[in-house]
Amino acid sequence: MKTDQLFQHYLKEAETDFSGWDFSHITETGRLASGMLSWSYGSMAKTLMADATSILDMGTGGGELLSELQPFPQTVCATEGYKPNFPIAKERLEPLGVKVVEVEPDNQLHFPNKHFDLIINKHEEYDPSEVRRVLREGGTFLTQQVGWSDCQDINRLLGAPINEEYAHWNLEFAHKQLEEHGFQVLFSKKEYPMQRFYDIGALIYYLKAIPWQVVDFKVEDYLDPLYELHLKIQREGYLDIRQDRFVLKAIGK
Repeated sequence: MKTDQLFQHYLKEAETDFSGWDFSHITETGRLASGMLSWSYGSMAKTLMADATSILDMGTGGGELLSELQPFPQTVCATEGYKPNFPIAKERLEPLGVKVVEVEPDNQLHFPNKHFDLIINKHEEYDPSEVRRVLREGGTFLTQQVGWSDCQDINRLLGAPINEEYAHWNLEFAHKQLEEHGFQVLFSKKEYPMQRFYDIGALIYYLKAIPWQVVDFKVEDYLDPLYELHLKIQREGYLDIRQDRFVLKAIGK
Protein backbone atom coordinates (compact mmCIF):
# COMPACT_ATOMS: atom_id res chain seq x y z
CA MET A 1 0.00 0.00 0.00
CA LYS A 2 2.77 2.43 0.92
CA THR A 3 4.48 1.86 -2.43
CA ASP A 4 1.30 2.18 -4.53
CA GLN A 5 1.95 5.63 -5.98
CA LEU A 6 -1.49 5.96 -7.59
CA PHE A 7 -3.26 5.20 -4.31
CA GLN A 8 -1.06 7.70 -2.48
CA HIS A 9 -1.77 10.26 -5.19
CA TYR A 10 -5.52 9.86 -4.68
CA LEU A 11 -5.18 10.15 -0.92
CA LYS A 12 -3.39 13.47 -1.29
CA GLU A 13 -5.62 14.76 -4.09
CA ALA A 14 -8.79 14.06 -2.07
CA GLU A 15 -7.74 16.79 0.37
CA THR A 16 -9.15 19.35 -2.11
CA ASP A 17 -11.46 21.80 -0.33
CA PHE A 18 -15.22 21.31 -0.65
CA SER A 19 -17.61 24.24 -0.30
CA GLY A 20 -21.32 24.91 -0.74
CA TRP A 21 -22.96 21.91 -2.38
CA ASP A 22 -20.72 21.76 -5.40
CA PHE A 23 -19.42 18.35 -6.46
CA SER A 24 -18.03 19.62 -9.77
CA HIS A 25 -14.48 18.63 -8.77
CA ILE A 26 -15.46 15.00 -9.30
CA THR A 27 -18.64 15.24 -11.42
CA GLU A 28 -17.48 17.65 -14.13
CA THR A 29 -14.36 15.56 -14.65
CA GLY A 30 -16.44 12.40 -15.04
CA ARG A 31 -14.98 10.71 -11.97
CA LEU A 32 -18.41 10.34 -10.36
CA ALA A 33 -21.62 9.69 -12.27
CA SER A 34 -25.15 9.18 -10.97
CA GLY A 35 -27.79 7.03 -12.61
CA MET A 36 -30.84 8.65 -14.16
CA LEU A 37 -34.18 9.00 -12.41
CA SER A 38 -37.49 8.78 -14.26
CA TRP A 39 -38.41 12.22 -12.91
CA SER A 40 -36.58 15.55 -12.82
CA TYR A 41 -36.88 17.50 -9.58
CA GLY A 42 -35.51 20.58 -11.34
CA SER A 43 -38.06 20.40 -14.15
CA MET A 44 -40.89 19.85 -11.67
CA ALA A 45 -39.75 22.83 -9.58
CA LYS A 46 -39.32 25.03 -12.66
CA THR A 47 -42.85 24.22 -13.86
CA LEU A 48 -44.39 24.97 -10.46
CA MET A 49 -42.44 28.24 -10.13
CA ALA A 50 -44.00 29.55 -13.35
CA ASP A 51 -47.37 29.90 -11.56
CA ALA A 52 -46.07 30.82 -8.08
CA THR A 53 -46.07 34.29 -6.52
CA SER A 54 -44.03 33.42 -3.41
CA ILE A 55 -41.64 30.51 -2.97
CA LEU A 56 -39.38 29.02 -0.34
CA ASP A 57 -36.38 26.80 -1.06
CA MET A 58 -35.61 24.74 2.03
CA GLY A 59 -31.98 23.74 2.54
CA THR A 60 -30.62 25.67 -0.42
CA GLY A 61 -27.02 24.55 0.21
CA GLY A 62 -24.83 27.13 -1.49
CA GLY A 63 -27.78 28.25 -3.64
CA GLU A 64 -26.42 26.39 -6.65
CA LEU A 65 -29.71 24.84 -7.82
CA LEU A 66 -32.03 27.70 -6.90
CA SER A 67 -29.89 30.20 -8.79
CA GLU A 68 -30.43 28.14 -11.95
CA LEU A 69 -34.23 28.21 -11.64
CA GLN A 70 -34.64 31.86 -12.63
CA PRO A 71 -36.69 33.87 -13.42
CA PHE A 72 -38.12 34.16 -9.91
CA PRO A 73 -41.51 35.40 -8.76
CA GLN A 74 -41.73 38.56 -6.64
CA THR A 75 -41.09 36.84 -3.29
CA VAL A 76 -38.32 34.25 -3.03
CA CYS A 77 -36.79 33.01 0.21
CA ALA A 78 -34.28 30.28 1.00
CA THR A 79 -33.19 28.61 4.23
CA GLU A 80 -29.89 27.02 5.13
CA GLY A 81 -28.91 25.39 8.41
CA TYR A 82 -25.35 24.30 7.65
CA LYS A 83 -23.17 27.20 8.81
CA PRO A 84 -20.38 26.86 6.21
CA ASN A 85 -22.98 27.03 3.42
CA PHE A 86 -24.89 30.06 4.70
CA PRO A 87 -22.46 32.82 3.61
CA ILE A 88 -21.99 31.10 0.25
CA ALA A 89 -25.75 31.04 -0.31
CA LYS A 90 -26.09 34.70 0.70
CA GLU A 91 -23.34 35.77 -1.66
CA ARG A 92 -24.84 33.85 -4.58
CA LEU A 93 -28.57 34.45 -4.01
CA GLU A 94 -29.07 37.86 -2.41
CA PRO A 95 -27.93 39.76 -5.55
CA LEU A 96 -30.71 37.84 -7.34
CA GLY A 97 -33.33 39.16 -4.92
CA VAL A 98 -33.54 36.08 -2.72
CA LYS A 99 -33.88 36.49 1.05
CA VAL A 100 -31.59 33.91 2.65
CA VAL A 101 -32.41 32.90 6.23
CA GLU A 102 -30.18 30.86 8.54
CA VAL A 103 -32.18 28.28 10.49
CA GLU A 104 -31.42 26.04 13.44
CA PRO A 105 -32.62 23.35 13.54
CA ASP A 106 -33.00 22.87 9.80
CA ASN A 107 -36.70 22.04 9.93
CA GLN A 108 -37.84 25.18 11.76
CA LEU A 109 -39.23 27.86 9.44
CA HIS A 110 -39.10 31.39 10.78
CA PHE A 111 -41.84 32.81 8.55
CA PRO A 112 -45.45 33.91 9.15
CA ASN A 113 -48.36 31.52 8.73
CA LYS A 114 -49.58 30.91 5.17
CA HIS A 115 -46.69 32.90 3.71
CA PHE A 116 -45.81 30.86 0.58
CA ASP A 117 -47.75 29.26 -2.23
CA LEU A 118 -44.82 27.01 -3.22
CA ILE A 119 -42.22 25.30 -1.02
CA ILE A 120 -39.48 23.26 -2.66
CA ASN A 121 -37.07 21.00 -0.83
CA LYS A 122 -34.30 18.84 -2.25
CA HIS A 123 -32.64 16.47 0.20
CA GLU A 124 -33.43 18.62 3.25
CA GLU A 125 -35.02 17.57 6.53
CA TYR A 126 -38.50 18.95 7.09
CA ASP A 127 -41.22 19.04 9.72
CA PRO A 128 -44.54 18.52 7.91
CA SER A 129 -46.44 20.59 10.49
CA GLU A 130 -44.04 23.52 9.93
CA VAL A 131 -44.30 23.21 6.15
CA ARG A 132 -48.08 23.13 6.37
CA ARG A 133 -48.11 26.15 8.69
CA VAL A 134 -46.26 28.46 6.31
CA LEU A 135 -47.94 27.11 3.15
CA ARG A 136 -51.11 28.76 1.90
CA GLU A 137 -54.33 26.81 1.33
CA GLY A 138 -53.95 24.99 -1.97
CA GLY A 139 -50.22 25.71 -2.03
CA THR A 140 -47.77 23.09 -3.27
CA PHE A 141 -44.96 21.29 -1.47
CA LEU A 142 -42.41 19.53 -3.68
CA THR A 143 -39.64 17.46 -2.14
CA GLN A 144 -37.05 14.98 -3.34
CA GLN A 145 -35.61 12.98 -0.48
CA VAL A 146 -32.77 10.57 0.20
CA GLY A 147 -34.07 7.31 1.65
CA TRP A 148 -32.44 5.61 4.61
CA SER A 149 -30.85 2.83 2.55
CA ASP A 150 -28.94 5.33 0.39
CA CYS A 151 -25.31 4.33 -0.30
CA GLN A 152 -25.18 1.81 2.52
CA ASP A 153 -23.03 -0.33 0.23
CA ILE A 154 -20.20 2.08 1.09
CA ASN A 155 -20.57 1.44 4.81
CA ARG A 156 -20.66 -2.31 4.30
CA LEU A 157 -17.59 -2.30 2.05
CA LEU A 158 -15.64 -0.19 4.54
CA GLY A 159 -16.88 -2.10 7.59
CA ALA A 160 -18.35 1.15 8.93
CA PRO A 161 -21.43 1.33 11.19
CA ILE A 162 -24.86 1.95 9.64
CA ASN A 163 -27.01 4.47 11.49
CA GLU A 164 -30.33 2.82 12.36
CA GLU A 165 -31.92 6.02 13.71
CA TYR A 166 -33.65 6.83 10.42
CA ALA A 167 -34.47 3.28 9.32
CA HIS A 168 -38.12 4.32 8.98
CA TRP A 169 -37.38 7.06 6.42
CA ASN A 170 -38.81 5.92 3.09
CA LEU A 171 -41.51 6.91 0.62
CA GLU A 172 -44.31 5.09 2.39
CA PHE A 173 -43.59 6.74 5.74
CA ALA A 174 -43.20 10.23 4.24
CA HIS A 175 -46.39 9.85 2.16
CA LYS A 176 -48.47 8.85 5.18
CA GLN A 177 -46.90 11.56 7.34
CA LEU A 178 -47.86 14.30 4.88
CA GLU A 179 -51.44 13.05 4.71
CA GLU A 180 -51.63 13.07 8.50
CA HIS A 181 -50.60 16.74 8.52
CA GLY A 182 -53.18 18.14 6.14
CA PHE A 183 -51.70 17.44 2.72
CA GLN A 184 -53.12 15.71 -0.32
CA VAL A 185 -50.35 13.85 -2.12
CA LEU A 186 -50.66 14.27 -5.89
CA PHE A 187 -47.56 12.40 -7.00
CA SER A 188 -45.05 10.08 -5.36
CA LYS A 189 -42.40 7.71 -6.63
CA LYS A 190 -39.22 5.96 -5.48
CA GLU A 191 -36.25 4.57 -7.37
CA TYR A 192 -32.80 3.14 -6.68
CA PRO A 193 -30.31 4.50 -9.24
CA MET A 194 -26.65 3.58 -9.19
CA GLN A 195 -23.86 5.99 -8.36
CA ARG A 196 -20.59 5.09 -10.08
CA PHE A 197 -17.13 5.99 -8.77
CA TYR A 198 -14.27 5.71 -11.24
CA ASP A 199 -11.40 6.15 -8.78
CA ILE A 200 -10.87 5.88 -5.03
CA GLY A 201 -10.06 9.58 -4.77
CA ALA A 202 -13.58 10.43 -5.92
CA LEU A 203 -15.04 8.16 -3.24
CA ILE A 204 -12.88 9.72 -0.51
CA TYR A 205 -13.78 13.23 -1.66
CA TYR A 206 -17.46 12.27 -1.58
CA LEU A 207 -17.25 10.85 1.93
CA LYS A 208 -15.51 13.95 3.24
CA ALA A 209 -18.22 16.14 1.68
CA ILE A 210 -21.12 14.22 3.24
CA PRO A 211 -19.90 13.34 6.77
CA TRP A 212 -23.20 11.72 7.77
CA GLN A 213 -22.66 8.72 5.45
CA VAL A 214 -19.72 7.37 7.44
CA VAL A 215 -19.82 9.27 10.71
CA ASP A 216 -16.47 10.81 11.71
CA PHE A 217 -14.90 9.54 8.50
CA LYS A 218 -11.11 9.78 8.49
CA VAL A 219 -8.99 8.25 5.76
CA GLU A 220 -6.49 6.86 8.25
CA ASP A 221 -9.24 4.87 10.01
CA TYR A 222 -10.18 3.03 6.79
CA LEU A 223 -6.88 2.73 4.93
CA ASP A 224 -7.04 -1.05 4.44
CA PRO A 225 -10.60 -1.30 3.04
CA LEU A 226 -10.03 1.85 0.96
CA TYR A 227 -6.98 0.22 -0.58
CA GLU A 228 -8.98 -2.94 -1.33
CA LEU A 229 -11.61 -0.80 -3.06
CA HIS A 230 -8.85 0.99 -4.97
CA LEU A 231 -7.63 -2.37 -6.27
CA LYS A 232 -11.19 -3.40 -7.15
CA ILE A 233 -11.69 -0.22 -9.19
CA GLN A 234 -8.37 -0.78 -10.92
CA ARG A 235 -9.47 -4.29 -11.88
CA GLU A 236 -13.07 -3.57 -12.86
CA GLY A 237 -12.92 0.07 -13.90
CA TYR A 238 -15.50 1.44 -11.47
CA LEU A 239 -17.43 0.91 -8.24
CA ASP A 240 -21.23 0.96 -8.29
CA ILE A 241 -23.13 2.06 -5.19
CA ARG A 242 -26.93 1.89 -4.89
CA GLN A 243 -28.73 5.13 -4.09
CA ASP A 244 -32.22 5.58 -2.60
CA ARG A 245 -34.39 8.46 -3.87
CA PHE A 246 -38.05 9.36 -3.62
CA VAL A 247 -40.16 12.34 -4.65
CA LEU A 248 -43.44 13.74 -3.36
CA LYS A 249 -45.67 16.53 -4.65
CA ALA A 250 -48.52 17.52 -2.36
CA ILE A 251 -50.95 20.38 -1.84
CA GLY A 252 -52.14 21.83 1.45
CA LYS A 253 -55.82 21.09 2.01
